[in-house]
Amino acid sequence: MILLALGLAACKTSQPAQIGKQAPDFTIVDGQKTVSLSQFRGKTVVLNFWATWCGPCVQEVPSIMALQKQMGDKIVILAVSTDVDEDAYKNFTEKRMAGLLTVRDGDRKSSSLYGTFAYPETFVIDRDGVIRRKFIGPQEWTNTEIVDYLSKL
Repeated sequence: MILLALGLAACKTSQPAQIGKQAPDFTIVDGQKTVSLSQFRGKTVVLNFWATWCGPCVQEVPSIMALQKQMGDKIVILAVSTDVDEDAYKNFTEKRMAGLLTVRDGDRKSSSLYGTFAYPETFVIDRDGVIRRKFIGPQEWTNTEIVDYLSKL
């Protein structure tokens, strides 16, 4: 009985603490551009933390690019790279992520605000700046469930 009670208690706390809370704002200046999360208030944001050295992140890129193409301006995808190596970031994004809003935060200040350390991690933020969902690991972003969810936000 005790084990069952502990198991049920664990289920109640398994939802990430950030869900339902205001998304931490940040501004990133990476030498090429300046991006603040708050500039997208009023739009649904898919905030993706990733890196070029992360195999699952690289695997996810075609899917996230397809989502951007499918959803167009109905959402904002903001891909924040945690790469320290600026050249690796530039080469990768120019070849494989053209047309997607990317920015490099090699100091990982923005991802630390979200407690992110296992890439890719993605947060869905509603029009009011509230975190609604968190995804850990690569996703199939054009999955019907995800597209429907994003469309309804």
